[in-house]
Amino acid sequence: MDERLLSRIEDAGINASAPPQQRWLDGWIVRTSPGKARRARCVNAVAHGRLPLEEKLALAERVFRDAGLPMVVRITRFTLPEDLDARLAALGWQKLDDTRVMVCPQLPTVAPPPLPAGTRWEQLKAADFAETVGELRGSPHSQRVAHAERLLASPVPYQGFAISRTADGAVLACGQFAREAELVGLYDVFTRENQRGQGLARLLCERLLSLATNEGAQIGYLQTEADNHAARAIYQRLGFSDQYSYHYRQPR
Repeated sequence: MDERLLSRIEDAGINASAPPQQRWLDGWIVRTSPGKARRARCVNAVAHGRLPLEEKLALAERVFRDAGLPMVVRITRFTLPEDLDARLAALGWQKLDDTRVMVCPQLPTVAPPPLPAGTRWEQLKAADFAETVGELRGSPHSQRVAHAERLLASPVPYQGFAISRTADGAVLACGQFAREAELVGLYDVFTRENQRGQGLARLLCERLLSLATNEGAQIGYLQTEADNHAARAIYQRLGFSDQYSYHYRQPR
């Protein structure tokens, strides 16, 4: 896939996960959100900068220490300098969260299938969505609050939806999308544990992508753990394929 397109997708992912707790540090975007998403509480090294690595690490470590968070650096094919991963590994930093960025280069324009009987489609406000996905994941209250804060402050418009049971309003599956120009990212797709294996996640994604294409989206992207085989199989059936990977480095 065109490297320029992948670079734009990387930028879109950074934009879509931007928390209010963010600052620049000599070519690094330093994020310290107290939420669950590691991409919102890490360093994105997007430019070379001018300071020696040791000095920059010390400055960043102070920021994370003041925020009460472990320091984490996100490593992608676009990380600068190109040898940052090797240099952190040489310092003994451990590798975390092998993740794949999957891309669908041409989103379908067909209408999604209807919902199963006894369910309804509903849009959720930021706070409600964060609370819903947090409840499904079992996240602590502080992470749910931080998630809602990040969604409300996002520079890229957020839209979250759920498939709920009509009888009692229980959310069976939920997810959100963030569209930037013709690019749309899927985030926080989650199915209630006792509802898995029924096709709800695929149906949810189809409906999210259909809404996004109606707004002008043409290319989809998402990020998922390399070992999440069930989710990756769903995304592959929707036309997504691996395009690049990233991981994190953290001091031992």
